[in-house]
Amino acid sequence: MPRLPPGVRTTGQAGNGVGPHLASWRNATTCVRRADNRTSRKWGWTTGLAGNGVATERGRGGLNPSLQHHRKMVCMAQQKRPSSWIRNEIWKRWTKGQTLKTIGNALERSIPAVWGYVARAGGIKPRLRRRSTRALSEEEREETSRLLAAGKSLRFIAAELGRAPSTISREVARNGGAECYRAVSAEQRAWRRARRPQQCKLAQQARLRRCVATKLRLFWSPEAITAWLRETFSNEPNMQVSHETIYRTLYVQTRGALRKELQQYLRTRRTLRRPRTDGTNSSASIVDGISISERPASVEDRAVPGHWEGDLLFGTPKSCIVTLVERATRYVMLVKVPSKDTRTVTAALQRTIRRLPTQLRRSLTWDRGSELSAHKALSVAADIDIYFCDPHSPWQRGTNENTNRLLRDWFPNGRDISVHDQRYLDRIARLLNERPRETLGWKTPAQVLEQLLR
Repeated sequence: MPRLPPGVRTTGQAGNGVGPHLASWRNATTCVRRADNRTSRKWGWTTGLAGNGVATERGRGGLNPSLQHHRKMVCMAQQKRPSSWIRNEIWKRWTKGQTLKTIGNALERSIPAVWGYVARAGGIKPRLRRRSTRALSEEEREETSRLLAAGKSLRFIAAELGRAPSTISREVARNGGAECYRAVSAEQRAWRRARRPQQCKLAQQARLRRCVATKLRLFWSPEAITAWLRETFSNEPNMQVSHETIYRTLYVQTRGALRKELQQYLRTRRTLRRPRTDGTNSSASIVDGISISERPASVEDRAVPGHWEGDLLFGTPKSCIVTLVERATRYVMLVKVPSKDTRTVTAALQRTIRRLPTQLRRSLTWDRGSELSAHKALSVAADIDIYFCDPHSPWQRGTNENTNRLLRDWFPNGRDISVHDQRYLDRIARLLNERPRETLGWKTPAQVLEQLLR
């Protein structure tokens, strides 16, 4: 009897040839018989089908569950390209923000299969291909094939279809002639020939490509780059590009214009484009704080500068920095703190706020973290009103939360922030303050602050 590979044993009785663990896996085993040929030759065993459709070893054995599971995963990974309906459903659910697991369960597809299909397009739904009105339809090709089989002439076929005889002549000639013409293969070849891949604008314009890559390395968003190009090169059409083209060129690498490593300069650093999702943050409680509901209405309209939002941005649990953002201008200040205790944080805030002009010291909105438990002393020492958000409501400091997301480009979560000195923090703040913002009409925070202080 030949030697068996690891994990293969004979468990059936002679004559019936059925292993007790195989019945539930007959489809998976059948799918991978061809993939097992090499293993079969190496180990000297064969995979056959017994009378009940179950794979067996030499007609009398079976596979243990672990090997069965492995073979099933191989089968799932080798699934054919999904049908057009499945592809449409995948993109429909993907754009709604469903997870890969949810999509796979709904469509009875494995997670690797769904991921592989979406990843090939960079998470961006491909454009729908449409047939040109001048091209023959599938029904016309079927009719052409039927009439050719009936011995009809090309002119007769053209008259029946309402097409020019030269059109039918070229169609038949390019697909093997009247004797070999088949509608299905002609349709498939027509779709392949209809592809006209063209280089995207970033691949064609080297100067534009260099400008976009340079700004991406400065952590500019594609929207900001588009607005800057429109403002700087308003009279040069070759220097204009949409933010969607930048995204597509980054995520669909087959375009061959922007290198894949530039994805790391995007805010999310994702390898695929995904719909936005909301998260929730928890907040600590604070005693005797003035609620944000008592904040004057003049703070809400952002017409007057001097109203700030603040928070601690953590790298590791023991390293953090203070982030301050002015509501009207989105002007950013970063302050180094050696620890998060109340005395250290309030002292750093006091020094920073006292340096500001009087017209820029109107109010400070903070979350309910315990680091500002000495808020009364800080309010008096810094001569500024302090308001606190409601518990579990970080969205009430939306300007600061969005800024903290921008700062994650330089201070990723899990990295020690204490290694950076105040000079480095000032340089990062300057980069943000000189970056154009869509909410400011694509002006920089520094420009808006200068205009308001005139």
